[in-house]
Amino acid sequence: MTLLECNDLTKKYGAHTALSHFNLQIGAGHITGLLGPNGSGKTTLIKLIAGLLSPTEGTVLVKGQPVGTASKSLVSYLPDHTCLSGRMRVRDAIGFFEDFYRDFSSQCAYGMLEKLGIDPASRLKSLSRGTREKVQLLLAMSRNASLYLLDEPIAGVDPAARDYILRTIISNYNENASILISTHLIADIENILDEVVFIQNGTLRVHSPVDSLRQKNRKSIDAIFREVFRC
Repeated sequence: MTLLECNDLTKKYGAHTALSHFNLQIGAGHITGLLGPNGSGKTTLIKLIAGLLSPTEGTVLVKGQPVGTASKSLVSYLPDHTCLSGRMRVRDAIGFFEDFYRDFSSQCAYGMLEKLGIDPASRLKSLSRGTREKVQLLLAMSRNASLYLLDEPIAGVDPAARDYILRTIISNYNENASILISTHLIADIENILDEVVFIQNGTLRVHSPVDSLRQKNRKSIDAIFREVFRC
């Protein structure tokens, strides 16, 4: 089953084209790495899928639904920067998500908080950047969504916590859902990926299963990425 479908997707900001005639299909049950250099169009693509931007041309379908009210209920989006007020306590953020999303599990969120050693009474502004990012990630992964869009989910997290966060990502979605992860830390996430999408200057360069790409090139995904996008 095709879960995500982008057809001839184009996004322009004035004279600048951020995404150009982009075509992509992702099935259910996949963890896909969205990889590319800065300014390649990764965040623009994720925001188009999440319904935060409108395409200049083309369409996005999630489980056959055009981007809109119906598709937004299927998508859990983790932005690359905090979207919560620093005055909120962690438990308030959980309550907000519980009120806003019918598929949100506060039990799941509190369970992850406990494992991470984060006090629900803490105000977000009192937490380190890495801990705030952990809170945002657990909020996104506590939804029972069909598609999870994670924009740089481990960028500000210390290496010791990355393994737990990656395990959290893997264990908190079902086989009928898919995850699209945008990141620069390829070596850290490579082992959890089923497939990769390489994007450059708003166009698709590569879309391939990870195992096939490794076998063909006899290199890691990180090494292939460095070769493809060598300056």
